[in-house]
Amino acid sequence: MMGLSAHPKLHLFAIMNSEDDILSKEYFKMMTDMIVLCATLALSLFFWIISLTMSAISGNLQPVSPWRWLFSILAPLTLTVRALKRRSLNRSGALGALLVGFVLTMANLSFFSTLLTFFITSTKLTRWGAEKKKKIDADYKEGGQRNWVQVFCNGGVPTELALLYMIEVGPGEIPIDFGKQYSASWMCLSLLGALACSAGDTWASEVGPVLSQSQPRLVTTWKEVPAGTNGGVTPFGLVASFLGGAAVGVAYFVTQLLTVSDLHLADPQWPIVVYGGVAGLLGSMLDSFLGAHMQYSGFDSSIGKVVSYESATTRRICGKPILDNNAVNLFSSVLIALFLPGMAWGLWPR
Repeated sequence: MMGLSAHPKLHLFAIMNSEDDILSKEYFKMMTDMIVLCATLALSLFFWIISLTMSAISGNLQPVSPWRWLFSILAPLTLTVRALKRRSLNRSGALGALLVGFVLTMANLSFFSTLLTFFITSTKLTRWGAEKKKKIDADYKEGGQRNWVQVFCNGGVPTELALLYMIEVGPGEIPIDFGKQYSASWMCLSLLGALACSAGDTWASEVGPVLSQSQPRLVTTWKEVPAGTNGGVTPFGLVASFLGGAAVGVAYFVTQLLTVSDLHLADPQWPIVVYGGVAGLLGSMLDSFLGAHMQYSGFDSSIGKVVSYESATTRRICGKPILDNNAVNLFSSVLIALFLPGMAWGLWPR
């Protein structure tokens, strides 16, 4: 009788402990979010004071408007909180995205619009055709759930370029004009190229597997390979990569039209859209080329999917286990950012 009467008490005690754990986790989450918010606002205020001090000492630099500081904090913060709730980012990814968003928004609103376009379109396309992607991708995650490594592999190069841009000309919007702002125009196109490269690769990876009715072909040998193979390309994927880069270019171009008052005195700006599309296409193909050589792809017969690891049940398709997908994305964006602006400089209409 004692054992029977004690059992419900133990069960009730376990339920109470479980509820306490949930409340503790919620409290910890709330406190963490508050700390992050306070630290971000404090850092923003600190940089703003530094900007005002340097402006007063040198007399050359223009102080940044407090409204720009506020927008540079609130816009990325709003987007990252929403992405965290929709599981597009995990906690570390949200913190990384907050930093990237702050720097790019502070530097140039055109940078912010390109980053926003890349993030929103990539997130939407990641969720599109989820059921088909689950059958192909062994590492598929609902919503994407990108972490800080993925965020910085896509946004690290643009962040560095945005910082260099602010050192060169300060925060603000300028037209692309190699004659008047050679180095700053080069940085702008490098940043746009890096983001267009990431957008093109993401669009190709998300659209190709869903729309393509035929097997992808390996970019190095043009032989058919299973869907999900690193280095595999499809006609739909290639078109999507160009459109993804062009979408980023359109966002940059439209923001220029809205924010730069003296565009009529500068070189034509419409090539920005073409440049974005070319960066998306070339970046996606470069990513596929590196993936075919430096990422291992094998077909695991035990699960019926392409995987990136070797095992007793895996048959090698292509590549070597040198780089992972994040490293390939990083190398692709770096190469596009380095070399594509030089081509644009030679072909840009004056």
